Amino acid sequence: MRWWKVLGVAAFAGVAAGGVLIAKDERRRRAYTPDEIRDRLHARVAEADSVHDDGAHDDGEVAAP
Repeated sequence: MRWWKVLGVAAFAGVAAGGVLIAKDERRRRAYTPDEIRDRLHARVAEADSVHDDGAHDDGEVAAP
């Protein structure tokens, strides 16, 4: 087998593997209910607020330690 055939097969396998990963991620994302998504977003906002309260000024600059 020539090197370009091996390279072509490897590229095909890489594209197929990438497609599998994308499909798996999409299925996992669609498995959430709207209530679960809302709860996760609220948790992320609360986490971001707590980080903001710990060391940031109102103008967006981080306080010196």
